[in-house]
Amino acid sequence: MTETTSATRAQTPPRPITLADLIEAMADVIPDRSAVRMIERDYTFAEIDERSTRLANHLVSIGIEPGDHVAVHSSNRIEWVDAFYGCLKARAVPININYKYLHDELAYLYDNADCVATIVGPEYVEAVRRLDLPKLRHVLVLGEEYDAALAAASPERLVQGRSPDDHYVLYTGGTTGSPKGVVWRQADVMPAALNQSRFGAPFDTVEQLATEAAGNESPLVLLACGPMMHGGSQWILGNAHMAGASVGMFTEPNFDAQKILDLVEKASVNSLTFLGDAMGRPVAEAILAEPDRWDLSALVAVSNGAAPLSEGVREEIRRALPGRFILDSYGASESGATGARLDDGSAGASGAPRFDVSDQVEVFDASFKPCPPGVDGLLGRSGPVPLGYYRDPVKSAATFKEIDGVRWAVPGDMARREEDGSVTVLGRGSVCINTGGEKVHPEEVEAVLLRHDDVFDAVVVGTLHERWGQQVTALVQRREGSAITESDVRYHCRALISNYKVPKTVVFVDKVPRTPVSKVDYRASATLAAELLRG
Repeated sequence: MTETTSATRAQTPPRPITLADLIEAMADVIPDRSAVRMIERDYTFAEIDERSTRLANHLVSIGIEPGDHVAVHSSNRIEWVDAFYGCLKARAVPININYKYLHDELAYLYDNADCVATIVGPEYVEAVRRLDLPKLRHVLVLGEEYDAALAAASPERLVQGRSPDDHYVLYTGGTTGSPKGVVWRQADVMPAALNQSRFGAPFDTVEQLATEAAGNESPLVLLACGPMMHGGSQWILGNAHMAGASVGMFTEPNFDAQKILDLVEKASVNSLTFLGDAMGRPVAEAILAEPDRWDLSALVAVSNGAAPLSEGVREEIRRALPGRFILDSYGASESGATGARLDDGSAGASGAPRFDVSDQVEVFDASFKPCPPGVDGLLGRSGPVPLGYYRDPVKSAATFKEIDGVRWAVPGDMARREEDGSVTVLGRGSVCINTGGEKVHPEEVEAVLLRHDDVFDAVVVGTLHERWGQQVTALVQRREGSAITESDVRYHCRALISNYKVPKTVVFVDKVPRTPVSKVDYRASATLAAELLRG
């Protein structure tokens, strides 16, 4: 009997490399291991698998077909994970909706993504109903309606025909333009963006990943502070589950440093991921204010992505969490995980963020030839990259290029190759300031501003100038109780960067415009700067 069973298993073809098959493989091998940890309770891989299977069967029963786009319009809750995997199990595509969007923004995103259904939190139903969306055929409201739908659906895995070519689509934040849907093959996004917990080790099947996970008796617990509608948080979820690890999910409606730390303690989080200063600073300050309140002994590392940590916040984190590493990572929706660097505090202040990269990363000049060290250019990544932008062949052609027979993603970030082979990321070229013919990258100046102890937050934009075309303008949020002046800010900058990069004007604001996931909102910042200077 044993020999027959072994022979049968040997003849069973491997599952396709998809995220849906990944979660099923994990549920088969480590069913009782926690997959998601929240303050309220934990959910095992078996529970996540069954919940998402029931949702998949419900979606198929109402006519959702392979390739259909289904909006996931909710703040963080366990149903977000159901919806993510459930859509993929049904061979549909979950579309991340920014729940803080207003009417026009929502109308654009739902229409651009061709959503035929939405899985929506009850607090956002009215906003959806006010939209004119002829393609939207189904609205499934979280709560009693959703629970009844899952209860009535089969828990059996009925959907067939999944393929590595099935799509995963991630809509960008739209901080410098309208949001764009980045279209990935699932078999590409898994190694490109979701494999860092395995240190990028190659894999051939999802069965291999599950067997690996079963052999790991001490799986990690990763926590993303941001909302699941943000790509960075989705990718932390995927990184955890590809390694058979747990992901902590913060479900409060608004960011709260003390409650984040409650979850870190309760879930025994090993790696806490920030999205820049806006999350890192309040968490560090909460620990420093009450150093004995939380048991953080399980926490071994702090990770950061989406927005850089300033040197001042790094120092606060080091004081609050001595002995922990800070892992800086760089990536983009269009390129996956592109670089990382472990900061143990020994290197000192570095200004613009620098990352160690693989041989799949290059810095190109305007002719798409590799730049020598020390020369600024466009950052590119080869290997598994997206198919393009959804419904936008022009922008797809501009970003995804074939260079010397190799396909590259070149999303527009400016960078510089250093002599040691690392890459310094200077910022998005589309927000680059041209002042009198000199190019200034806002992120580089922001990093300098944030090194001042009295600067709590800052953003740099270009504003109109009669002589230079554009001038460097800084919006600065003072630290509470500070009386720092414009002269103080400029004096600080002149000591650290070239004079043409020093802000010509400094405007103090109550709060720097940021998106719901803590990225600087450059469009809103430029508008605000122009209004304040006019007025």
